[in-house]
Amino acid sequence: MEIRVLRYFLTVVREESITKAAEVLHITQPTLSRQLSQMEEEVGVKLFRRGTRKISLTNEGILLRRRAEEILQLVDKTEKELVEQGEQIEGRVSIGCGEIASVQLLPELFRSFREKYPRVSFDIFTATADLVKEQMDRGLLDLGLLLEPVDVEKYDFIRFDIKENWVVLMRPDDPLAGKESITAKDLSLAPLILPRRTRVQSELASWFGDYYEKLDVVFTSNLNTNGAIMVESGLAYSIVVEGAVSFWDQSKITYRPLRPALTATSVLSWKRGQPFSLASTKFIDYAKCFLGMSMP
Repeated sequence: MEIRVLRYFLTVVREESITKAAEVLHITQPTLSRQLSQMEEEVGVKLFRRGTRKISLTNEGILLRRRAEEILQLVDKTEKELVEQGEQIEGRVSIGCGEIASVQLLPELFRSFREKYPRVSFDIFTATADLVKEQMDRGLLDLGLLLEPVDVEKYDFIRFDIKENWVVLMRPDDPLAGKESITAKDLSLAPLILPRRTRVQSELASWFGDYYEKLDVVFTSNLNTNGAIMVESGLAYSIVVEGAVSFWDQSKITYRPLRPALTATSVLSWKRGQPFSLASTKFIDYAKCFLGMSMP
């Protein structure tokens, strides 16, 4: 007995007419009549009493209706579960992030998500939090991993537990490399490279205190790598978050933490009310569960 024919049977029961049921099912009346006759022959009993105005069920037909409803309910539920279990979500999720330590949380998140949705790929855009936010506002990025301080009034976000440590980049043969940590006084007369972000500069101004106004700022830089080239050339010291610095060649560039320590946090954010693709929506929901963090 085919599932399709059971659906035909229940439609006839509901409409109490083969003609009306055929219209609902978008098939011809002779085709539907033939299917029902074949069903009766298959089960070996009469299912319908055919009156002049409407069709009613025999006792056997009533039993079949009950079982057919149960069967089709189970079939529909099973089909829905199978679709959800093997949902073939496709698409690309775009994420902006800086050169920060919290990026280390992303690989396992990506790996776990792709085990469930292997047809989804990722586009990683590396930039400062300000530029990432700008791209998110324009709808060019789905999510951003943003170094605080940052204005997230218009965003939903997950704050990461990882502390971003501020450090000073220098050459390994520099006299300051002999220190375990670097103070504001140590840098007060040194040529410096500061972050380009004004919010971050405000944080550093508080850390430097009275020394800040007299600093010798030779460069500002939006990302660590190009600034590090200036450091390697002996042009200046660069103040950066540690981020990916520990993966660099320590024979060319080394670093020391600030004293007192200066730390920051980061947030994985997405614009509130933004329409997202199905792939991005699934990733956001998955990230919230995977990271085990509640929305603020």
